[in-house]
Order: sequence, then structure tokens, then C-alpha cells
Amino acid sequence: MAPPLLHLKEIGIRFGSEPLLKGAELQVGEGERICLVGRNGSGKSTLLKIAAGMIEPDSGEHFLQPGRTLRYLPQEPDLSGYKTVLEYAEAGLAPGDDHYRAQYLLNVLGLEGNEDPAKLSGGEAKRAAIARALAPEPDILLLDEPTNHLDLPVIEWLEAELKQMKSAIVLISHDRRFLENLSRVTVWIDRGVSRRNEQGFAEFEAWRDKVFEEEEKEQARLSEKIRQEEHWMIYGVTARRKRNMRRVRELADLRQQKKEHRGPQGTVKMTVSEAETSGKLVSEAKGIGKSYGGRPIVKGFSTRIARGDRVGFVGPNGAGKTTLLKMLTGELTPDDGTMRLGASLEMVTLDQKREKLDPNDTLASVLTGGRGDMVILGDQSKHVMSYMKDFLFTPEQGRTPVKVLSGGERGRLLLARALATPSNLLVLDEPTNDLDLETLDLLQELIADYSGTVLLVSHDRDFLDRICTSVITMEGDGLWREYAGGYSDMVAQRGAGVDAKREAKALKAKARQENAEAAEPAKPAKKSGLSFTQQHRLKALPDEIAALEQKIAKAQKLLEDPSLFSANPDRFHKTTQQVGKLHELLDALEEEWLELEGLAEGA
Repeated sequence: MAPPLLHLKEIGIRFGSEPLLKGAELQVGEGERICLVGRNGSGKSTLLKIAAGMIEPDSGEHFLQPGRTLRYLPQEPDLSGYKTVLEYAEAGLAPGDDHYRAQYLLNVLGLEGNEDPAKLSGGEAKRAAIARALAPEPDILLLDEPTNHLDLPVIEWLEAELKQMKSAIVLISHDRRFLENLSRVTVWIDRGVSRRNEQGFAEFEAWRDKVFEEEEKEQARLSEKIRQEEHWMIYGVTARRKRNMRRVRELADLRQQKKEHRGPQGTVKMTVSEAETSGKLVSEAKGIGKSYGGRPIVKGFSTRIARGDRVGFVGPNGAGKTTLLKMLTGELTPDDGTMRLGASLEMVTLDQKREKLDPNDTLASVLTGGRGDMVILGDQSKHVMSYMKDFLFTPEQGRTPVKVLSGGERGRLLLARALATPSNLLVLDEPTNDLDLETLDLLQELIADYSGTVLLVSHDRDFLDRICTSVITMEGDGLWREYAGGYSDMVAQRGAGVDAKREAKALKAKARQENAEAAEPAKPAKKSGLSFTQQHRLKALPDEIAALEQKIAKAQKLLEDPSLFSANPDRFHKTTQQVGKLHELLDALEEEWLELEGLAEGA
């Protein structure tokens, strides 16, 4: 068996009175794809920083094979000290690395390279950091929440790029679909120790539940053994004559073992305060439009949202999702068309950027609105400290300021406040950011039980699939369209992400061509031409492509019928699969046409 590229052994580290990690291990082999999972605050990011050599543990061993390269992608990249984004990206390269690859990756990720790092948004900074980490094509990639702040086209591109890389990867992410598609090994950090399963994230939950089940059985056996030993100690004949000191010591050890056992971390208990039922109609748009600076953000969009619908909004960053959402909820007036809102709407919004939290406010004050110590939940009230425990906050945190919270804790606090406010319309803007997987599961269950309407903006494909009854996505040039079903249904109907992938392919081809031209001296043009068969094929392809586009348009028109999904789900799913296959065939024909056209132009 080949030695590991990286091995962390018996890692221990303490922050404050309690140890964060105690005896944790991480072993990374050649080309392995490992996902690192665990609750918020369990020590995942700390272990990754120890692996990257950024933190020195209190105890344990750190081994990296000599000559091997390692790159680390932080959750919050720091670009300070660099004049341009390109300079920052190239700083991750080693002597002998291809410097053009940094520029190529920046371009694919939507950056030019001459941007001022101080003026980047969170998403742009993350994309620059991804380019820096991937450019050297290292032996080991350590990625901490790489999909945070990224939109769907970039997430799908990154997933495809990581799949084809030869690097070993250790990955932390809250994006289930991303983890399932990339991981082959799972390392679970739980109560300071690590457990390893030679299966990907898709099998994690079943494995975790089995571990907890075995642990419960073991604790039951331990309790029974203590009971038997205590009975012997008090009533045993031998004990009345003389004490068996060995059994006394064993009983003391058993009691200490039970005392020191830490059960699984608490679970979030979510309840939602529901207002009076709204009318059947929640929002109706007819031909609405909005433009900024002459650029159409939304154009001629119509929809009808009814009580109980769960509608997802997807698209690239800057596409106008928030603008459309604000028009549909009455916060923004459209330039064109008409909007109608239902009766008795009580809306609560979960803010993506956490800006609605006063950093100097205490947790208790945020949840009570500064009014007493009770949280009102519908027609009931609950003490704020008890309500905080439902969201995994300790009583000691009640009087601490918001500014000391981590991103995940802020997310939980916003959830707690939003769900305590009576509502029949929930507007969730990126609610999955920084939440651990167990909290996401409970949020999903809560939304499923919520009798009101949910409008959801998210880049989390799995969450969209689990929640949505329909998805609204940008088609380009201000056009938006609604598709029945979740994210995967929408992908099958329209081929989401195809445009982004084509752009990446084109840039990659361009990069190869420019590299080849730079490496080789100029040569006289060589004549080339098409064979008779290729010429015939080039003439026939446009008609085939047009016919295929007509078939796709016809099938999509059928899918646009809002009654199809409920009236004939089998036909809906068959048509959805057909559209997906037609899109794949269309891509192949277009690539064939481009290749032949290129050969013809070179003649």
C-alpha cells in the first residue's frame, strides 16, 4: 500500500476550557476525494488549517510527503497587499508552473485580472481565490466552503473542473449535491474525534445514524453493568465479608466512563409562528418589466403564485433575482405590466447578508425585540433562554453581542428570529449559507409543514429539489420563465448551465491555441479542406439543428402548461427526460458544425 501524501495523527487542540479536537486523524492518499463533515463548531475548518500548516496543534503529528505540493482555499480569502487580482492569483504558483493558467482560470470565472482586490465583492474574491488554488494543479487541494458566494453556473463549472483534476481533494461544504458528486471518502468530526468511512457523502447519513444507534446500545449496556455492580456492592455476600477491591475499582471506572460520555450534539428544534391564513391568491404578475440604465432586468414576465406554493428563483449573480422577487412581493413597482397581491399577507424575510442584525445587540434582545424575556410563538410564549437552546445557543450566549458570532451562528439566529414572527409568506434569500447539514434538514422539514407560501432564492441544487413546487429562472435579455418541479426538473427541460459550460470550453480551447502559438515558431499556412462527405455534412447540419430546435420548442411548450404536472405526472417526467436528451443531441450537433466550419475556414 502506497504511503499517504498527507497524514495528521492524534491531533489535539484546545480553545478555552474544552478541547476542540482530541486524537483526530486525517489521511490523504493519491487522488483521493474526501469530504470533511460535522456540525458547525465541531473543528472541521481548524483541522483543515492544521493540514495546511496554518495552525500548530497542541499535540499530534503532521506529515506531508517531501516534494509534494498543497494548496488551501479559505472560507474568507484575504487579498490585501496585492495590486491586482492577477498578481494575487499568480502568487499561488511555484517555479515551473504555467503562469498562463492563472489568467485562464480568472477569465473562465468572469474576472479580467486587472481588478483592484480592495473593490471586489464577496463572490469575486472567492472566484479569485479559486483561481489561485487551482492554477498550480497541486498534489493536494484543501477546500473550505468553495461554493459560498458562487452562483449556479460557477458552481457547476467548479464541480466539473474538480472532477477532471488529478489532485487529491479534501472538501468542506454545506452543498449536498456538490459533496455527493465529488466525494468518495467521508471523514466525520464528532465531539472532538474523527471517524472515517470509505464511502462518499451519499452514504453519510445512514452511516451516522448507525453509529448513533450502536452508541445508544453501548450506553444502555454500560448502565445495566453499573446497576449490576452496584447491586453486588450493596447486597453481595462477598461484599459483606470483605470488599473485592478490583470490582470496586471497576465500578468506579464504569461510573467515570458514563460521566465523561458526551452524547451527540443537540439538535435544532424549529417551530414557526404562523399568522392568519392568507387568501388563495398570493401574487399575480401580468407582463411586468423593469429596466435599469436602459438594460432590461425583467421583461414581460407573468405568473400566478397561490397559497402553499414553494417557488424557487435561480440564475447567475446579478441576473435580477432580487429585483423580480421585490416586484412579486410589492416592495418594488414594475415599469411595465400589472401586479396584484393577495389579501391578508403577513410577510417575513430572511436576509441573506445578515445586514439586519445590529452587531452590538445581544442575542436575547434580537429574539425578543428588546421587550422582556419572552418570545411569542403564535398564541404561546416561551422564555428566550429556552428558545435559544432550540437553536443550539447556550444560556451564556444570551447576553453576548451579535458581532462575536460565527457565520453559521448568525444564520441560526436569523432563522430563530424569522420563525418567531407570525407570517403566512416566507421570503428566504440564500437561507442555506453557513448552516450545517442537520440544520438544513430541519429547515426543510419546517418548510414542508409550513401552511403558508415560500419564495426561495438559492444556489443550493439539492435544497431546491427538496423544497420547490416550481422554479423561476433567467433565460437571458431580461426574460424569465417558470418551470414545474424542482431544480433537476428545470435542468432537464432547458439544460441549465449549458451556456456557462460552453463558454468555459471556448476559453479553454482559446488558451490551448494561444499556448501552442507562443511555444512554436510561426509556420507557413498549410492548406486543408473538407472531404466530399464532410462538405455534405456541413450543408445538412443547419437543417438538422433547426428541426431539433423545433422539437425542443414544442416539448417545452407542452411543459409550460401548469396543469400538466398535476394532471399527468408520468407524461410530464417523460417529456422532461425527452427534452434533456434533445438538448444533449443539440449540443453534439452544434459542436460538430463548429468543428467542420473551422476546417472549412482553414481551407
